Amino acid sequence: MVQRCASMLPSDETLTQEGLSTTGKSGRILLIACGALAREILAINKANGWDHMTLACLPAKYHLYPDKITEAVEEAVAKHRADYDEIFVVYADCGTGGQLQAKCAELGVKMVAGPHCYSFFEGNEAFAERTEEGEITAFYLTDFLVKQFDAFVWKPMGLDRHPELRDMIFGNYTKLVYQAQIKDDALVDKARECAERLGLTFEYRFTGYGDLETALRDLS
Repeated sequence: MVQRCASMLPSDETLTQEGLSTTGKSGRILLIACGALAREILAINKANGWDHMTLACLPAKYHLYPDKITEAVEEAVAKHRADYDEIFVVYADCGTGGQLQAKCAELGVKMVAGPHCYSFFEGNEAFAERTEEGEITAFYLTDFLVKQFDAFVWKPMGLDRHPELRDMIFGNYTKLVYQAQIKDDALVDKARECAERLGLTFEYRFTGYGDLETALRDLS
């Protein structure tokens, strides 16, 4: 079953945005993306009038099971290749250990650069610099993960049932960094609450869409 990305919520189903015109100068482009990025990609495309791009999202829960990503992307490319002039994969490495990049190269499709979404939202160069400067004990949340903290962090890690796991899982972290894509005071408050629940200091960092928007602009 196919659902529309415009109403993106965590789901076990593939999500697809249909009905876009194909008047863009680059021809028909399919974006195969992580469901956790659906709202951001739709917002970027709408703001820039990129109506030649169609969005197909794989289930956001693959964020928890990166071993599923490469195979799912390969299947999506095979399914849609004949219908588009170009396919672009809107995943970073996302824990695949280089397997996704190798598969995309094999399939002849490009993908967004970076080790994960926290890096490309920050900007890959800026994120690498922060890491080199010692920001290796930070736990990151994006808008999506703040909204879905219980579903994608708290419960999958078992903290709802076994709070004693907090020290084992987060004992080496010192702070929670909220990388905000939009400015929303309610999300800031919720992110601060998440930091308190994890026993971490809190840092707010407005990143906007970072290198994600740059990558999509390069396609247009």
